[in-house]
Amino acid sequence: MKTAVVTDSTAYIPKELRDKWNIYMIPLNVIFGNEVYREEVDIDALDFFEEVKNRKLPTTSQPPVGEFVELFERLSAEYDAVVSIHLSSGISGTYQGAVTAAGMVEDIKVYPFDSEISCMVQGFYVLEAAEWAARGESPEAIMNRLEEMKKSADAYFMVDDLGHLQRGGRLSSAQALIGSLLQVKPLLHFVDAKIVPFEKIRTRKRAMKRIAERLGEVAAGDEAYRAVIIHANRETEALEWKSELEAEFPNVEFMLGYFGAVIGTHLGEGAMGMGWVKK
Repeated sequence: MKTAVVTDSTAYIPKELRDKWNIYMIPLNVIFGNEVYREEVDIDALDFFEEVKNRKLPTTSQPPVGEFVELFERLSAEYDAVVSIHLSSGISGTYQGAVTAAGMVEDIKVYPFDSEISCMVQGFYVLEAAEWAARGESPEAIMNRLEEMKKSADAYFMVDDLGHLQRGGRLSSAQALIGSLLQVKPLLHFVDAKIVPFEKIRTRKRAMKRIAERLGEVAAGDEAYRAVIIHANRETEALEWKSELEAEFPNVEFMLGYFGAVIGTHLGEGAMGMGWVKK
């Protein structure tokens, strides 16, 4: 059985990896006024953070259901099934769009998967699915593997300004106000597919240390983990942190990721985080 793997742009999987593993990507949109940019197609992360310096913060939108339908129908000519992996349903309707489209196509079976997370941790699911698909595993086996990964997947991130999340409706006004008044670096994470505060920490350095402590709580033994440092236009700082973590956690394979335009709209420049999953 031949299975296609589909994801959306917020997995932020580098194009060379998507090409290597035949991963199909549907972009979300970033909207500056009347101008619509397809994330990772018309605008990349560097261009986005340069653009927002001089313009009003954009809005974002999920892919139209019709784009999913069109892609799934096109894939039906070559594949028997599709595993479609998307960012958390708690912060976007993208997963639901895939579910709706799956019910509208007749010539191919679509298996939508809610990663309940985003960025390169979502990408870990996608890459695993692509490797399993390349081996000829069934879509049911792939979905079971993804559910198994979900038990160990986690991510923590901090933002410089909670206002971005509040304006985008991803965090309540009260939570944003409290963070601003206390001048803290709030640590956030995903619980039940939604972004919620984890702890309030005073300094950026301490927040990063706390994230590393959380990793240490699960990866202290010999079990192998895969982790990603995720940054919003702070590559030098992220690389330095990655080097420190590699020395501290020899059993963890680290890579560098980024917050692109859509997630960057809601977190703001300077956001930093880390996510991981057991290998």
